Amino acid sequence: MEEKDFALRLAQLREKKGVSARDMSLSMGQNPGYINNIESGKSLPSLPGIFYICDYLSVTPSEFFDLESKNPTKVNELLDAAKNLSDDQLDHLIAIVKGLK
Repeated sequence: MEEKDFALRLAQLREKKGVSARDMSLSMGQNPGYINNIESGKSLPSLPGIFYICDYLSVTPSEFFDLESKNPTKVNELLDAAKNLSDDQLDHLIAIVKGLK
């Protein structure tokens, strides 16, 4: 992942969460421009900062760096809901999802 992709992914997931860059920065105990500086490409977070950003956004680092997943939180919600389904129910769910594509 390139630096610009990191910044775009951060903005995408932050907006999905419905929080401003300033509010996210302050909630993380950082200066008000912390997230804005990352999203604008002026700075990059440290490795612990990446983990803290992921924790704040309720995603794993793997989910953060998976650019194909537009909303990892919703995907996880779907996976959690599907865990107790029977094989038949899972087949129906898979057919529905494929039909939506």
